[in-house]
Amino acid sequence: EFISSFLLVYAGLFPIVNPIGGAPIFLGLTRQRGVKDREPIARRVAINGFLLLLGSLFVGSYVLEFFGITLPIVRIAGGLVVSAFAWRLLHSGDDADAVPAESATRPFGHAEAFYPLTMPLTVGPGSIAVAITVGSQRPQHDASGFVNVTTAAGAVLGLAAIALTIYLCYRFAERTVSVLGEGGTSVFVRLSAFILLCIGIEIVWNGWSTLPPVVH
Repeated sequence: EFISSFLLVYAGLFPIVNPIGGAPIFLGLTRQRGVKDREPIARRVAINGFLLLLGSLFVGSYVLEFFGITLPIVRIAGGLVVSAFAWRLLHSGDDADAVPAESATRPFGHAEAFYPLTMPLTVGPGSIAVAITVGSQRPQHDASGFVNVTTAAGAVLGLAAIALTIYLCYRFAERTVSVLGEGGTSVFVRLSAFILLCIGIEIVWNGWSTLPPVVH
């Protein structure tokens, strides 16, 4: 049960979190930061992503039920956020790709790492929707009625593995894309932004197509 829960969480979230594909965008948005500043930003993004996914996995379905929000609505709203961010990144100039110049001279702050680096770039609406779905379908209790500690531990370890993957991909993003050069990195960031825009529209479409029909 532990291994099954771990693999379910990691294999289900890794393709949609896609830290490898997000690394060039992370590098472009933190271009004016040095390597020493980029390391704590990558660590904070990984921690933020872990906490967001953890909350979505264990309490996300209850929060949506409390507010009367369905998963299709979450996908539509989140897809619009991703699309708007990708559109802005796609049409921004080279200077707009990076953190503003005044940000490069001030100490690193947690808010800087949360938006847009953590959400929607790393943990977007698709990741949150998948985590909520997995959490709602995964058995929460064992036969005796107590919380299934084995499956819960496997799920938490799966999220920790996702966070570690995010940290490693972002921490060494500069080394990973160094072969592209500055011009190649800029082109790759634009290409990744276009793909992110397509993903956002796909999320909106998936949410729209799963909405229940309106009964008059």
